[in-house]
Amino acid sequence: MSAVPECPLFGRCGGCQLQSLSYEEQLSLKTQQVQALFPDLPVEPCVPSPRPYGYRSKLTPHFPKPRPGRPAAIGFLEVGLPRRTLDVPACPLATPAVNAELRQLRARVLSRWETFRRGATLLVREAASGVTDDPRAVITEEVGGLSLQFLAGDFFQNNPWLLPGLVAHVAAEARRDGARQLVDAYCGSGLLGLAAAPGFAQVVGVEVSASAVGWARANAARNGRTNCTFLAADAAAIFAGLPFTGAEAAVIVDPPRKGCGPDFIRQLAGFAPRTIVYVSCNPDTQAPEIAALAAAGYRCARVRPFDMFPQTRHVECVATLGR
Repeated sequence: MSAVPECPLFGRCGGCQLQSLSYEEQLSLKTQQVQALFPDLPVEPCVPSPRPYGYRSKLTPHFPKPRPGRPAAIGFLEVGLPRRTLDVPACPLATPAVNAELRQLRARVLSRWETFRRGATLLVREAASGVTDDPRAVITEEVGGLSLQFLAGDFFQNNPWLLPGLVAHVAAEARRDGARQLVDAYCGSGLLGLAAAPGFAQVVGVEVSASAVGWARANAARNGRTNCTFLAADAAAIFAGLPFTGAEAAVIVDPPRKGCGPDFIRQLAGFAPRTIVYVSCNPDTQAPEIAALAAAGYRCARVRPFDMFPQTRHVECVATLGR
């Protein structure tokens, strides 16, 4: 079933790929794509976003080095022309507040266009604390009763409409086999571990970024999560020194698009937690790592996709594994 794209640049802008499909068909397609990666597992229907458009709370448009005779362009890469930036005055995937700020930011950049000696990536982000285009600004976001602070340029999920449901699902899955201790790997500013903390005796977040650990500790104090500890850990020994064994624990992993990597998967299997909840924005890298965990004695009990990125080919996927 086809749909009329809301963006006049659809087909030229590389930011999204599915606007020509109805939203129901997009959800079905994403469910099928995940099912193809997990052919022997029951994949649940993709959870829809409450907002199929106007959901993105963050945009990162860019512009190339200005050159004489080349028209100014601030936007995203053009389809089929990976070195050409398409001018994008507004994005229907972004929230109204983000688009309003984008118009002002574009006007400021274009007024100084001839002064730039190189290209740059811009940022516009909306949070509970307001809208900013300063990547170093400290912002406050609210998710499911939590109040979190971090830098506007830091990684954070950019669909706040579906995020509370995703977070609640991850917390419930971590508790499903009765673990009383929780490890939040790739913890970032602490969202998943802090959200799950009321269901556990102790939570330890581990992260290679010392800056992110600082924000996670501050967010634990901000939300009164006294059972949470956050550690800056070496990636080569991420589970070393934990005050409990894997037999007592659940582990949440939420890696970048490239996945966890074989070294981390070996460490995770060696720690042997009771439950693993693997959150991924790229099921193509998630699936082979789950297969590696299966070879180490784990069974994948549940796979649930979430449509965190409507109108695009991307899908978030949560898989629950037990021994």
